[in-house]
Amino acid sequence: MKTHPLDRPIWSLLHGPQAALAVAHGTVCRIDPAYGPFAAAAPGHEAQLAALLTSAEDEIWLLEAEEQAPPPGTRVLRTAPLLQMIADGPLEAAAIDPELALMTEADAPDMIALALETQPGPWRAHTHRYGPFYGLREEGRLIAMAGERMRPAPGFAELSGVCTAPGRQGRGLAGRMIRRVLAGFIAEGQIPFLHSYAYNAHAIRLYESLGFRARHALVVTVLGRAE
Repeated sequence: MKTHPLDRPIWSLLHGPQAALAVAHGTVCRIDPAYGPFAAAAPGHEAQLAALLTSAEDEIWLLEAEEQAPPPGTRVLRTAPLLQMIADGPLEAAAIDPELALMTEADAPDMIALALETQPGPWRAHTHRYGPFYGLREEGRLIAMAGERMRPAPGFAELSGVCTAPGRQGRGLAGRMIRRVLAGFIAEGQIPFLHSYAYNAHAIRLYESLGFRARHALVVTVLGRAE
């Protein structure tokens, strides 16, 4: 039975449009750690995942329908339920918000700082290079951003990295950022999707108000080397 590319998004992206980002290929695969910690295994080959861990501090993130048992030589560091959402209905492109700037390499340090402060998901040195990110500054400080990450198959693009600095929430900034990213997806003919922590009810309500619906329940399992 053929699966949908979004059912196993990490496996799909590393065997599809973003295969060039993989540093391990074959029955187990892993994205370049500078972009993120994501990895996946072909069914029945999970034991090979241990070989992807490069040090005692390293970790890999698996996004699957169920929590993954740790293969020999690994241990589960943490798990979390995710909700995969998709905007596959009619979307109307909003007018381009002139205050939101396209981020560049010069913005990377501030993007990392904001991501570490707000924890929208895994963020590494090159995460901003997945695709366009947009941000808003006030008095020189980056206070909000959003962009794209996974492209698991032609026609699908993931909204990611949505975050607002503490003390700046409640002003609709996240919605503005999301609409700007969606405008780019709509212009390209991409179907937007995203992953939210399932317990983040506030974010899920916002995504629903912008045209997203729940598609699939997933679990992220974070593995490290066994002690």
